[in-house]
Amino acid sequence: QVYLVESDGGSVQAGGSLRLSCAVSGFTYRTHWVGWFRQVPEKEREGVATIYLSSNTTYYADSVKGRFTISQDNAKNTVYLQMESLKPEDTAMYYCAATGTTYPLNSGPLSAARYIYWGQGTQVTVSS
Repeated sequence: QVYLVESDGGSVQAGGSLRLSCAVSGFTYRTHWVGWFRQVPEKEREGVATIYLSSNTTYYADSVKGRFTISQDNAKNTVYLQMESLKPEDTAMYYCAATGTTYPLNSGPLSAARYIYWGQGTQVTVSS
């Protein structure tokens, strides 16, 4: 069984930073994408960043490029999302998600359709 457990989010002022972590368990191999998504009420879930565990290949949404960094600590089985220069529009519920070892190839790396395992979500609030 795969489990994804996110750290607590938090509240920061615009321009501040936060780091989210996602503890991953239950993978036999490292042939998975682990990504971060965010969602605000009445909007679709948006892919923010993702990393392929075996190669460290990463993808970012244009809205966060240069401000967010996704990384992993293999020894701790943890994926991090370091968020810098936060803006009020970054306010959302953030979810950690993972693919299976196979996934729809016609779905992009930041498409929610690719991911089958989801964490419970953690709230990030950025005030102006």
